[in-house]
Amino acid sequence: MISEQAKQRMCDLAARYPVARSAVMPSLYIAQQEEGYITQEGLQAVAAALNMTVDDVESVATFYTMYYQQAVGKKVIKVCTGISCYLRNCDALLHNLEQQLGIKAGETTPDGNYTLIKMECLASCGTAPVLQVNEDFVENVAPERAEELVASWNKELGAGKSESGVR
Repeated sequence: MISEQAKQRMCDLAARYPVARSAVMPSLYIAQQEEGYITQEGLQAVAAALNMTVDDVESVATFYTMYYQQAVGKKVIKVCTGISCYLRNCDALLHNLEQQLGIKAGETTPDGNYTLIKMECLASCGTAPVLQVNEDFVENVAPERAEELVASWNKELGAGKSESGVR
């Protein structure tokens, strides 16, 4: 459910721009923060706040990869598969993360802690291979670090191996 406070924030954003639709992306972020991903209600709230059609808002939400179309885990792990990361063995890194998490790219762990996503480019070619974990970048990630990374994320989440389903 989109709160009245969130709707007001969207309207306030729209008032800052000469053309209200310029606030569509930050308003979508607000909707996603409210519900964890972009829902139909979120699309409607953004459309109403910015005086746009739901279809126009949805076209933005589905074009950009930072807006989720379904529920995601507490930790969203994006693995760059662009050419620089590919040349530095991102495939092995992705495979090792899949093994550690017990899911394939595009899936979420049953406990809702992790979502693993392949991304074409995370714009960090000089530090390849790179991951983006929620809003943080993890750079120069050797494939063998997957186990260490998952262990540190489990610790952050307070998830033990038995309760998280993570190997």
